[in-house]
Amino acid sequence: MAGTGRRMGAGSRQRGVAFLGLLVVVAVMGVTLGGTATLWQQAQQREKERELLFIGLQYRRAIQRYYEQSPGIKTYPATLAVLLRDERLPGVRRHLRRPYRDPLTNDDAWGLVPAPAGGIMGVHSLAPGQPIRRANFPAELGWAGGGASYADWSFVYVPSAGAGGGAGGVSGH
Repeated sequence: MAGTGRRMGAGSRQRGVAFLGLLVVVAVMGVTLGGTATLWQQAQQREKERELLFIGLQYRRAIQRYYEQSPGIKTYPATLAVLLRDERLPGVRRHLRRPYRDPLTNDDAWGLVPAPAGGIMGVHSLAPGQPIRRANFPAELGWAGGGASYADWSFVYVPSAGAGGGAGGVSGH
């Protein structure tokens, strides 16, 4: 009987060591998956930021075309919808192919930057949170830095004092 008890004890120890080894493997896998999830989430956020820059520039350029092609006195669009169908001159002009959703909120709503004399001179995201990207923005935006929040990423058209062109910038709103 004494010999049988020892064998069971040795088997129990082996199962205990195997179980402990399995727990260590599961813990290591959990840490690895957690780190991978964080990297994946950051990659997704960076992609959404790239998309926001693309879409914001599309709106900024559409506002610029609308403004520059104004007959007579230059005006900003009263709504974003007129960028899709500008009927001020004979023949409909489309400054924007389609309305874009904000990639960060997945919503059609945009923050609007009002022009001093009326109309819309730019858009910004309504998303909360802080951007990962802080530098290396397209030169036409005129940003020294991206700002502390997504709302600071204003895609604004401001006509230059000279002929043609314009600079955008981060505005306080």
